[in-house]
Amino acid sequence: MKTHRAHRIPRLFATAAATALLLTGCGADGSDADSASDGAARGSEAFPAPSAPRGDTDGNTDGDADKETDEDGRKAAPDHLSTFALDVDTASYGYARRTLTEGQRPDPSTIRPEEFVNSFRQDYERPDGNGFSVTVDGARTGDDDWSLVRVGLATRKAGSQGERPPAALTFVIDVSGSMGEPGRLDLAKSSLGTMTDRLRDDDSVALVTFSGEAETVLPMTRLGDHRGRVHKAISGLEPTDSTNLGAGVETGYATAVEGLREGATNRVVLVSDALANTGDTDADSILERISTARRDHGITLFGVGVGSDYGDALMERLADKGDGHTTYVSTEDEARKVFSTDLPQNIDLTARDAKAQVAFDPETVAEFRLVGYDDRRVADDDFRDDRVDGGEVGPGHTVTALYAVRTEPGADGRLATATVRWLDPDTRTPHETSGRLETGALHDRLTDAPARFQVTTTAAYFADALRRPETPLPDAPSLSELRETAETLANKTEDKEVRGLADAIDDASRLDL
Repeated sequence: MKTHRAHRIPRLFATAAATALLLTGCGADGSDADSASDGAARGSEAFPAPSAPRGDTDGNTDGDADKETDEDGRKAAPDHLSTFALDVDTASYGYARRTLTEGQRPDPSTIRPEEFVNSFRQDYERPDGNGFSVTVDGARTGDDDWSLVRVGLATRKAGSQGERPPAALTFVIDVSGSMGEPGRLDLAKSSLGTMTDRLRDDDSVALVTFSGEAETVLPMTRLGDHRGRVHKAISGLEPTDSTNLGAGVETGYATAVEGLREGATNRVVLVSDALANTGDTDADSILERISTARRDHGITLFGVGVGSDYGDALMERLADKGDGHTTYVSTEDEARKVFSTDLPQNIDLTARDAKAQVAFDPETVAEFRLVGYDDRRVADDDFRDDRVDGGEVGPGHTVTALYAVRTEPGADGRLATATVRWLDPDTRTPHETSGRLETGALHDRLTDAPARFQVTTTAAYFADALRRPETPLPDAPSLSELRETAETLANKTEDKEVRGLADAIDDASRLDL
């Protein structure tokens, strides 16, 4: 996690982060959001992205800004911008919970803090139509002049199934030998069966399986009077041998293109433990072979991870490169929520290529760092370059980014302005809207902040404890203190997901992490 000193933010180029569908967030509270015209936020106060980069442009921008000069020998302008593609992945948190439940410590490389934070319901105001609301709030910590600042983005609430476009879903199911273990293929079959009954008559489903080879078990089939045919195909799934994930994804996209429906939402849903051991196992290579389907037809990839042994890195990379996102399920309830509730209700698309840029006021902010989003960061001057990939976001979503911010002693005034930019999913017209935060609006203590803000910081502190970064979050509590906070919040919110967070922290504390 890089610290940016009142100075310059590293120019990290985007890795094509894109979030495709699903996983709702809920909530309601006010936000200090103001709309902006297409192309730029209103007013110079928003610290818009520079039209051209200043100073070092080769990506090596660490160091003291006071020592940096432009090509004419003049001191380069300090950079107070942080830019990233939106992301609603949650797989990292789900897999960590599963690992802790089994009495093991998660591999730090699988811990992505933004996926912990985005796993919980938020309290953001919802916009009336397509687009986003922007909420920016924060609270001071007990560590010098450090505060935690939350940037929250929310889309409109998901409507009823009847209000969305029809769906054309190609399910790519791993039937390799490892999927025969309890909680893998059996979980997928049960969930897919329930989902089939919940989809509309005008929705379509295709089914591809893969082990050593890939096979289209069911071509794109309009449900209508054919649900029995779909159920029969699902019930016939049985585990076989090796895992040729590359063949599965390639055949899945070919099936999706063959059954492409104009005016429908076309998606590939990959259900796997991602333990590829046969054929092409490189995410970039796999996705390159189906790049035409992604680019020309807008078919996105949604990865559903299963299994105690799980190829997190491969699934994450596939989703990143496939304009999609991932989640992880380990229980019947989790699988039912993903397939039977979230998927049918959140097929619609609100925004394409959505990016966020946060501008910190150089008069009030001494340094800052974004928590997580390591694979989602975008070069600052690419914020308004609509050729650069962002995230695809649907209705009912919230996206949260947390920053550690050190203010100048006695600072008073504007602290940060957050702007989100997205393209209309149909016309690809760009839109922006912004929200801002003043230093005077910071809560004096974390415990003074709203409960949902505290859930966000608790999740982030927990991710930090599991991955142990070189620079931890300010005023980090011990696991026992964090567990007490989570239990208090679970009782206060009466939210079973927050109760699950408290249980996960308790499991971690027993391992003496």
